Amino acid sequence: MPLHLLAIESSCDETSASVCTDGRIVSNIIATQKIHEQYGGVVPELASRAHMQNIVPVVDAALTKAGVRSDDLSAVAFTRSPGLIGALLVGAGFAKSMALALDIPLISVHHMQAHVLANCIEDPLPPFPFLCLTVSGGHTQIVLCKSYVEMEVIGETIDDAAGEAYDKSAKLLGLPYPGGPLIDQYAADGDPHRFQFAEPQIPGLDFSFSGVKTSILYFLQQQRAADPAFVEKKLNDLCASIQYRINSILLQKMKKAAQQTGIKAVCLAGGVSANKGLRAEFTTMGEKLGWNTYIPAFEYCTDNAAMIAITAYHKYLAGEFSGLDITPSAR
Repeated sequence: MPLHLLAIESSCDETSASVCTDGRIVSNIIATQKIHEQYGGVVPELASRAHMQNIVPVVDAALTKAGVRSDDLSAVAFTRSPGLIGALLVGAGFAKSMALALDIPLISVHHMQAHVLANCIEDPLPPFPFLCLTVSGGHTQIVLCKSYVEMEVIGETIDDAAGEAYDKSAKLLGLPYPGGPLIDQYAADGDPHRFQFAEPQIPGLDFSFSGVKTSILYFLQQQRAADPAFVEKKLNDLCASIQYRINSILLQKMKKAAQQTGIKAVCLAGGVSANKGLRAEFTTMGEKLGWNTYIPAFEYCTDNAAMIAITAYHKYLAGEFSGLDITPSAR
């Protein structure tokens, strides 16, 4: 009998549901919330309300596309942490209700673990052990993956995440939210070495991006004081230079981690892994250093339930289930 698993992702501003059958993703539906664009960032209360409106039709669409009835499900999974607590509660409450009503196991999934295992959705799959550079709006980590269910964070940001650095830099340039993808877009036509921004000197494998943001802020203030139209005139070069600095910080730490561990299987994951510049530089570095590199398809980089589903599938096989008393956590 096939193992059908329904997964729900609701950690931020995407309501997503996915069905996994015997370890293969057969549907992955995502409803994006556009309302936050007018506020320049995600408004938690509005996100929670939108999840409540979207979750039933999204789950229904995922089941329909997969050709699976709710009675056929073997388990229900959901994102437990980290994320916006109100948003997480919507997904957790829905998943618990389904598990209780259908009398099937409940599986809770850590959002960042799921980002890592997005690399295990489609062939070719990375061999264990592998390293993963996980980069998102809230997290920046280097993860040593020993198995599907055993991972160790060996480096992380001590202040801001790389995704936040992208979005805050875009805001300083006057770009609308979400600004990270726009920096990537404009950078394609710019000179990445036109402007120089601060490079933090942090020992070990940890990251820091607060100094980079400050460097960009002061530079733009000085240039605008001399020429109010400076950003408009130099937008492509500014975006390319900002992107180069943020990505160089990420990749130099990844290079160091690979050298220290001796691991040649190296993955990229998280929302920022959709950045075309980072994907290209990551692949180029891998070719130079003899890595076997892995990057998820674009649809599995940003928040999605398919990555929750594939993680839950392996937790199911390992017998890692949750009780109905489990509660979401913002961290």
